[in-house]
Amino acid sequence: MISDELIQLLKTQKYHLIGEHSAVKRCRWLYETLIHDRPCYKQKFYGIKSHQCIQMTPTVLYCNMRCRFCWRVQSGDLELKWTETELPRWDDPEEIVDGCIQAQLKILSGYKGNSKTNREKYKEAFTPKHVAISLTGEPTLYQPLGDLIRGFHKRGFTTFLVTNGTVPEALSQLSNEPTQLYISACAPDKKTFLETCRPQTRAAWEKLNETLSLLPSFKCSTVIRLTLVRHLNLKRPDLYARLIEKANPRFVEPKAYMHVGFSRLRLGFENMPTYSEIREFAVELARDTGYNVLSEVPESRVVLLSRLKKLIKLT
Repeated sequence: MISDELIQLLKTQKYHLIGEHSAVKRCRWLYETLIHDRPCYKQKFYGIKSHQCIQMTPTVLYCNMRCRFCWRVQSGDLELKWTETELPRWDDPEEIVDGCIQAQLKILSGYKGNSKTNREKYKEAFTPKHVAISLTGEPTLYQPLGDLIRGFHKRGFTTFLVTNGTVPEALSQLSNEPTQLYISACAPDKKTFLETCRPQTRAAWEKLNETLSLLPSFKCSTVIRLTLVRHLNLKRPDLYARLIEKANPRFVEPKAYMHVGFSRLRLGFENMPTYSEIREFAVELARDTGYNVLSEVPESRVVLLSRLKKLIKLT
């Protein structure tokens, strides 16, 4: 059972809880684009309009890894403990979709009285068109995930699914593919993987590699995300290149770890790479893979690699 204290913590952190295990949270870039006209890097890379994007999770407190760089609350943080892999009775996907839309509209209502709000974007924001199924937890633990994706697609949404890739059977059995599938491959070898991602299930490295081998079979756009931490996994681009060769994704995103949230209990500020470090790593990775440096956003410390010659819009 999830304690009332833990639920209260999530609410304090501005999570809008939906049912028993899902949540929506205002993305920082929703605020930035509405108030300061500064969109998320995904808008530049993929055409996703930040003011029309919902950030949600169907597994707010459930994950099979305890990545050191993760900003979510993990069992043991603040002396709060629960079994992160003891899965609940799952809520209906359609109810989650409706709840996410309602939560997003509630979040948006808070901008009505702000004189700095971009009125045109604010009006458009009330018709969300995209959902990032990420936020916290591991979404492939939610068994009706394909139906959840279908529910968003029925309502005209595009979907980004972000997963740690350690549940290949869930991905292979998806009844509906997302618009874009992100796999987090955050270590170049097994030893670094165990130190960085701290899996709570057996054979997680082997299962991640199974997912990478499965990735070319997907019809949707695919991405390998590398969250890179100085003094931990920011090394051996040649070994990352082997993983990328296996997966053959459309895009690769080397991105810096950001020293925020509960990750500050596990890592120091000195673990956050500079943009120049990320770009240098990305250039080496591009050389090792044959990918092109397609775009970059220094402010977010992220580079986009692809075999493509120019950006394409997914929406």
